[in-house]
Amino acid sequence: MGRMTSTPGSTPASNLDPAVAARLKRGPDGLVPAIAQQYDTGEVLMLGWMDDEALHRTLTTGRCTYWSRSRQEYWVKGDTSGHIQRVKSVALDCDADTVLVKVDQTGAACHTGARTCFDKDVLPLTAPQ
Repeated sequence: MGRMTSTPGSTPASNLDPAVAARLKRGPDGLVPAIAQQYDTGEVLMLGWMDDEALHRTLTTGRCTYWSRSRQEYWVKGDTSGHIQRVKSVALDCDADTVLVKVDQTGAACHTGARTCFDKDVLPLTAPQ
């Protein structure tokens, strides 16, 4: 499975189920945000990006595949780091413009080595509670 250099929208036709593809609301770049969440604790781990092919690979391999906007290539989470995301379920939100992937995360989800991308920069909440 490895990486395949490409650009969203310029790859050969995706193998994504046409019924699912027809429902997706993609951004101008052909991507949808994909939230990875630890399946058993509900911990939000990271946000990545998927095009149709990345979603197809995620659904059919059981491993999260994302589109790297910085490297302009597909990447399977954990292939390099060993911090694998094993897919437990995949859902679209009510507008079909965001994907929620519930995973069993091995090791860190964040590229910084942290368990989650959302634990270091907590903003102060000043609204009354």
